[in-house]
Amino acid sequence: MGRSHRPERLAEEIKKIIGSMLLTGKLKDPRFQGMIAVSGADVSRDGSYATVYVTAMGYDPSMDLSDSEKQGILDAFSRSQGFIRSELGKNLKVRHVPELIFKFDNSFEYGKKMDALLDSLDIKPAEDEEKDEEDIEDIYR
Repeated sequence: MGRSHRPERLAEEIKKIIGSMLLTGKLKDPRFQGMIAVSGADVSRDGSYATVYVTAMGYDPSMDLSDSEKQGILDAFSRSQGFIRSELGKNLKVRHVPELIFKFDNSFEYGKKMDALLDSLDIKPAEDEEKDEEDIEDIYR
């Protein structure tokens, strides 16, 4: 039997709708300050649960959010869950709106750490290596 793509399509719609709610200011909790985005969503096979991954940056992108700030954002989403589900019910064509589970997505912070680690290795870009080879060839001519 083939695999259904319905959960993936539903996850994309949920991601879009919650993202637009954040953009338009429909979610008015004061803990939604800074830049908060929905980075992904996973819907269970039967469509009864949806895990929504959120990420946030403060006003200063160079500083990471503290654990208490992250927890505050997750609490704000949990408190707004009823309103979010009602908006999803208005915009989705499904009989049953999935229960929402919010989790913080740490992939952005992980990417920043990996970037810093790679920068600390001091590896020359490929273009610089080609110039070095040309310089060496010029010396031996």
